[in-house]
Amino acid sequence: MRTRTALSSLVLAAATLLLATRIGARSFRKATPAPSRQVTVAAAADLKFALDDLVAAFRVGHPEIFVTVSYGSSGNFFAQLSEHAPFDLFFSADAEYPRKLARQGNALRGSLFLYAVGRLVVWVPRSSALDVEKLGISALMQPSVRRIAIANPTHAPYGRAAAAALRSLGVSEALRDKLVLGENVAQAAQFVQSGSADAGIIALSLAIAPAMKGKGRFWVVPVDSYPRIEQGGVVLKWARDSTSALALREFALAPEGRDILRRYGFFLPGN
Repeated sequence: MRTRTALSSLVLAAATLLLATRIGARSFRKATPAPSRQVTVAAAADLKFALDDLVAAFRVGHPEIFVTVSYGSSGNFFAQLSEHAPFDLFFSADAEYPRKLARQGNALRGSLFLYAVGRLVVWVPRSSALDVEKLGISALMQPSVRRIAIANPTHAPYGRAAAAALRSLGVSEALRDKLVLGENVAQAAQFVQSGSADAGIIALSLAIAPAMKGKGRFWVVPVDSYPRIEQGGVVLKWARDSTSALALREFALAPEGRDILRRYGFFLPGN
């Protein structure tokens, strides 16, 4: 009898412990909910590091919103978005692309925005013997420079700006055969980092990012030698959660977002 009573008590204690564990686990899950809202972003390659930081700061105040960013050429993204590619928000390195999307009727009404103005630099690895800070654009004329990486001017705004700068500075013809084209400006930077090119004309925002800072040296290309790289964006008409997409847009335009962009060398609209 005592054995049966002891066994019953043991079973009751185990059941009570199991129930408490389940309640505790349920309470923990309620205390740390998974993100329930999502924003999918198509972003220009020059934003790779700046936007990563901006999104991280945004998530601090909006932990319920999960943000996924794909980086690439603004022109390629424009072509995809014109065919209704499944993105919610577009950050372009050329403000004309989101303007065109708005004219096509593919943008959420009133969501068009300008967020930054980009700048170009001539970048070389720290191991390079080129004194690019002193020589400027003429560093690219040196015999040791056999390959110069730029983004593809056909669809990459930074590539078009680089080509324009070479023409404006009078070295386009001399350097034509040295150019190697990256799919976007981030790939052009990778070409130089990896040794596939001896120098590159890339975005200042990439050159001063933690991943590249200290690994190379650069010369800032005069801003009057290429068309202003006015960067803008838009929320797409088919955004699955337009409220969340607009929240990220507003954060990018708010003081904290603008400070992050400024830290990565961007001019701000109006400057």
